[in-house]
Amino acid sequence: MSGRVPHEPELTLLDLLADPMIHLIMAADGIDERELRELFDRTAAEINSQHREDASRPGLAGAPPAFRHGVGIMLLNSAGNVFVGQRIDISEEAWQMPQGGIELGETPKAAALRELREELGTSNVEVVADSSDWLSYELPQDLLERLPAARWKGQTQQWFLMRFLGSDPEINVATEHPEFSRWKWLPPGLLIGQVVPFRRQIYARVLEKFASHLNGVPST
Repeated sequence: MSGRVPHEPELTLLDLLADPMIHLIMAADGIDERELRELFDRTAAEINSQHREDASRPGLAGAPPAFRHGVGIMLLNSAGNVFVGQRIDISEEAWQMPQGGIELGETPKAAALRELREELGTSNVEVVADSSDWLSYELPQDLLERLPAARWKGQTQQWFLMRFLGSDPEINVATEHPEFSRWKWLPPGLLIGQVVPFRRQIYARVLEKFASHLNGVPST
């Protein structure tokens, strides 16, 4: 014998409804079986619809499941420094580059430009390069536990390297729905040391992806 534990089949709704104890609980709580079946059917339909929407979104081919699909932007100024913002909802130091989700019908590039307008008040940029593939990170468990009914275990993102064509006064993080309380330009080599730990690995990969476009960025 191999000693492996046999795989147990997953319980279905029919299995649950056939359990006498479940029927007792339903009766005690006044739960109608027909309404329960309709609830399960609606939930299954919503899940299937979400999967179809994700599969049909432009540019999402190859994106891993169970991760929120999004974009990230490494924005450079004329001196080769990177834009970072301090998250408005965190009191301690928590700098990050602009990022956000991809809306239905958007391409990753369109989502990235929209996020810049929403977070920085401007999209006066040129696209220099993109990551070409998906870069993913998982959210820390303690953060997931604080989120009510978290749908995703992390984020998977396409990253864009962009060059800011305007001047600093064009940037205004006090937008309609602000993400950042303040911002600054940071040399790429100092980026990893100023972000929260769970973002460091993906930021290191972004630096590797765009290293040929950055001036004198160390590999670590």
